[in-house]
Parts: sequence; structure tokens; C-alpha cells
Amino acid sequence: LTMEMKDSGSVVLTAYHPHSPARIPGMEQSFVQDIPPSHSPSSRKSLSRCRRINRMLSNESVPPAFSRSNSQASMDSTSMEDFWCEVESIKESREDGSEEAMLLEFKPADEGELEAEWLQDVGLSTLISGAEEEDGQALLSTLTRTQAAAVQKRYNTYTQTLRKKNKHTVRDVRDIFGTSDSPPTFETVPVSPVSSNGIQLPGQKPVWKSVSSKSCLDCGIDKGSPSITEELSYDVSFSESITVLPKTQEWPKNQRFKKEDSALPRFIVRKSRFGLTEVGDLSPEDMKKIRYLSLIELTAFYDALGVELKRNRTERVRGRENGLFGVPLTVLLENDQKKVPGIKVPLIFQKLLLKLEETGLETEGILRVPGSASRVKNLHQELEAKFYEDTFDWDQVRNNDAAGLLKMFIRELPSPLFTVEYLPAFITLVEKISKIKLQLQALHLLIMLMPEANRDTAKAFLQFLKKVVANEGKNKMNLWNVSMIVAPNLFIYKGKRANQQEMQAAATTAHIVRLLIRYQDILWTVPSFLISQVRKMNEAAMNNSKRQLMFDKGVRKLLRRKTMERERPERPEGAVTFPPYLQSDIPEGVIRVYAPLHSKVSMAIQLNSQTKAKDILARFHCENSRGSSQNVRGQIQSLHEIGGNIGQHCLDPDAFMLDVYRANPQAEWVIKPKAS
Repeated sequence: LTMEMKDSGSVVLTAYHPHSPARIPGMEQSFVQDIPPSHSPSSRKSLSRCRRINRMLSNESVPPAFSRSNSQASMDSTSMEDFWCEVESIKESREDGSEEAMLLEFKPADEGELEAEWLQDVGLSTLISGAEEEDGQALLSTLTRTQAAAVQKRYNTYTQTLRKKNKHTVRDVRDIFGTSDSPPTFETVPVSPVSSNGIQLPGQKPVWKSVSSKSCLDCGIDKGSPSITEELSYDVSFSESITVLPKTQEWPKNQRFKKEDSALPRFIVRKSRFGLTEVGDLSPEDMKKIRYLSLIELTAFYDALGVELKRNRTERVRGRENGLFGVPLTVLLENDQKKVPGIKVPLIFQKLLLKLEETGLETEGILRVPGSASRVKNLHQELEAKFYEDTFDWDQVRNNDAAGLLKMFIRELPSPLFTVEYLPAFITLVEKISKIKLQLQALHLLIMLMPEANRDTAKAFLQFLKKVVANEGKNKMNLWNVSMIVAPNLFIYKGKRANQQEMQAAATTAHIVRLLIRYQDILWTVPSFLISQVRKMNEAAMNNSKRQLMFDKGVRKLLRRKTMERERPERPEGAVTFPPYLQSDIPEGVIRVYAPLHSKVSMAIQLNSQTKAKDILARFHCENSRGSSQNVRGQIQSLHEIGGNIGQHCLDPDAFMLDVYRANPQAEWVIKPKAS
């Protein structure tokens, strides 16, 4: 069985897209709505209905605009049977009242508003307001050539639109970045490889470790070796790596890729001397900058591929303010953090995953075989009443019912787990991008864009799905089966009838879920070129602060008076006074490591070219094995890089410390538990 990917003139979108296409005459109701209801989703009658849906998809009587041949990604009808059975099961759960149907309301975009929102979302509101903000200037100073072109394109569209509307005087881009008679351009960072997790050092080339079992991040296939193995690089931005602009008409018109797991390429990300960084390894402040840069890079990446990056605009989201189901993730976490400080995934979601991991991973047809609708409805109501009182009896919950509750939780979120704004971009990365490597790079940036609560919850969910697939021998659920079941819960939104476009996008959404599950270890690793840009942003901001301090007359007069009071010779005009932490007398290549939880709280360590973060951890563990408390010895300790040109960075145990030190010589080095 194969999946067809065919080029067409328009992107097939789900019901999230605010611009609904014209309905097919005589087909105002969705296919799913036209099917008679069933009281037993697992019955033969329900199964035959699922097959009828598939036949309808390939029916030759369907008008050409929505024909199966025009679908960018379609599958043989029998291969999508699980998908449509799941859609039918979702429909029935809504009909019996166990789920509420709430709608997102979309606000139409005026000309220029999308560009204004984009500039705000990437942290460049200064270009709209006209204010001289240091953060915006620091961000612009780090952009690559393609990133700067993406910013300039959106800013030019925004200014031209405002001039047409005669709203107010708009600053020319040359007024912001310098006057020139030539076409305005943004100052960009030279396009050259940067050290992973660091900054480019003069004359230094990236150094790779020799290949070993632990020297790379390997997202391959567990059983059997696929025919294709590719290496991914994080050293250069994805958009800069596209040297030849692919032309849509030159892409294969009938590209096929098999649904078998072994057909997916095996990707390897080798660890550089800086190691790898996961999303939880950086401070919230730096992750905010990662999100800014990810949206700019994603836009530049789509521009380089000649693909339009579409986003939805929601006017408001209606959600409950208390309870478990139908509550926004941020509200759930605020309530849960009162009980468990620092928690990142809602307690109810964690408990459902734990229940299934403990007893359900080997259950045949888990996720696919629905539980009893009446039992799930009763359990739903009982959880709402008893969960936070710790009186709910989890032993009464059957595995298939727990799976039903898990999927219900995801469907009832007021806003989709993968955010309503970027759902069109998720669809487009498969509909308009043919190579899986490029699809994966776009998906990677979309994951970096997600709000923290959504990203952490999605990570926990995908880790669970990976465990389900790993038990395929017993539960009979392979990667494609799981992807088909999960896709409609993530991408067909509640309250919206599944229309013909959604049905033809079925294979597309299932493929997206398949990529998310298979390559999740890569997707939650922060690309090193983005970390390098964050370092440069922080350095630019520090330099701006120093210049402001130097030229502040009031500060200079105060310093001069204090100097005279102490009877010290006055410094020459314009001299810079460095703070104490920059006047350290520690020799070059020596770092002082602090371990506040250990009995020996600090230690000076001479670095050499082979010193790794794990070597420093082992040395502290040896020195403090007797003096530290049992609680400290039982915790997993990590070495953190704090301050300088990074907020906080939990280092990979395999990171070579001399390279990290040279990238950030002003940092402090602290051993403490890694944030969970």
C-alpha cells in the first residue's frame, strides 16, 4: 500500500482554516453526517460504514475540484479504515452528549494586519511602534541573509499597506537601519557554520566526535534497517541550506511513499563538541528568543521553498475556568502548580498516561478499539467530581476506557494541542514539500514555536505513543495504525463537521503524526544555529547596555565624584569600568565550579581539550561521596552554564568544556539537579 502525493494549485486545509471554500452542490452536509448513527462502534455495521466512507473518497462521481486525484496526499481506501472508524467514533461520542461542541471564532484579516501580527510575534514590534527598543535591534543584528530577507519582505508589505490606507506616517526601513540611496537591507550575520550550541570562533571549524553508540542522536527504525540513512546538520540555518530553489512544477507529480515503517529514512544528528541541547535545558527567557527566531526561520524556510506560510487568526477561545476537560492548558497548569510546584504537564493527563503505561501497553488494539461510550461518559463525570479530592478509584478504569478518556481530553481542549494558528502550516509541510528531510526541518521549527504548555504536553503524549508502537508485537498497533487513530483527534477540530477537504487530508494528517512519533527525539532538540543566534542577541544587548552606561552623563559625573572622594586619580575621559565579575583573576582555561548542594561547594578545575561535562560531575561526585546527604547523592546532577551570553543552559554530559568555556568565558558554572 502506498501514499500518493500529487501537486495541485492549492493547499488542502482542515476545518481550522478561516476561509472556507465553496461547498460542493448537494453536499452541504459532511460525509460523516450523512452516515446513519451506530450504537456499537466496533460492530460489523460500523465497520461497513467506515468502508463506505473510504469508497466515497475514491468515488468517480465526486466533482474534479475535490477529486481523489487532486488530493495532495491520499491513500488506498483500505489503508485508511482505522482513520474513518475513529472519526465515526468521535462523532458518536458527541451525539450522545459526552462531549461538548465548542467553536473557535475566526477574525478575518485586513490587508497588512497579518504582517503586523507577524512582526509582533517575532519580537519586532519596535518596527511598528517606532520605538528604539534594544531587544529588537539585538534580534535584527543576528539575522542570516535569508532571515533578514523574510523580515524585510513582511515589513515592506506592512508599510506599503499603511501608506495606501493613509493611516499615519510610516518610517522607511532606511530610517531604522541607516540612510542609503540603495535598496534598504538589514544587517545580517555572515553565513558560515557556527559551533553547535556556541558561537563561531575565529578560524575554528566544527569538530565532530568519532562515531560511537552514544555519539549521535539516531532516529531510525527499531526492526530492520531502512535503505536510506541521512545525517542532519544543525550548524547552518535550514533556510540557508537550500541552495537551489525547488520549482513546484519540477517536483514529482505522483510521488509515492510507502506506509510501512521501514520506508521512513533513518536520520542521524551527530553530537558536536558542544553536545546537544533539549528544549528544557534553556531558561524561559532564552526559549522566548528561540521562539522569535524559529518563526523568522520558518518563514524564511518556506520563502526559500516557494511555499506560502499560512496562519489562522482566532478572535477568542471559549473554555472552562475550572475542572479537567475543556479547560485551557495554561489554566490547568496554574491550578495544578498550587498542588505540585513546577509541574509542566497537567496532572490529569499525566495520570491517564500513567494508567495506560502501567496496564495498557500490551492490550491488543489499544487506542483503536473504543471503550464503552456509557462507561467513558460516567468516568468523565466522576473524574470531574473526585480527581482533585484524590477519591477517584483508578482500578475500576478499563484500558480501552482510559484510552478513550485520553483522546477525549485532547479533543476537548479549547485550543488544539498543536495551536490553531499554525495548523495550516502543519498541513502545508506535507502538501507542498515533497522531501521528508525538508518536512522534518519544517516540523522541527513548528515544534520550537509551540507555547511551553502545549509543547510539554505534546512531548509527554508522543513519548507514550512511542511506547505503544514499541509493544506492537503484543498490542498489534504499528506506527501507521497509531498515527491513523491519533490524527483525527489532533487535526479534526470539535464542533466542525468533517468536510470533503478534511477527508482528503486524512492521509496528510496521519503522515504528520507518524513523523512526530518517529522523529520526536530530534524534534525536541534545539537547533544549535538558533542557540548561536540567542548568544549573539544577548551579547548585543549587553554591549548596548555598556554603551548606554558609558554615555550617561549623570552616571559619569557620579563616578567622577566618587573617585575624587577616594583621592584616586581620575580615569581618562571615556574609560570603561568593568563590573567585578569581569575582573576575575582566574587563569585562562581554568573554571571555578560551584555545587551548592554538596559538602564541597566549589572547585577550580583546569580544562584541557578532552575535559567533558561528565568528567567534572564525576570528580565532584568522588570528592563528595561521603560528605553529601543521601538525598543529594540520589539526585541526577547536571552541570549548568549560567550568565554571560546565555541565561541558563544545562549542558550535555558529552560537551567538551574547553569549547563551551571559549564560547562563553564570562559564564558561571554550577552543578545542580536538572529541571524535570
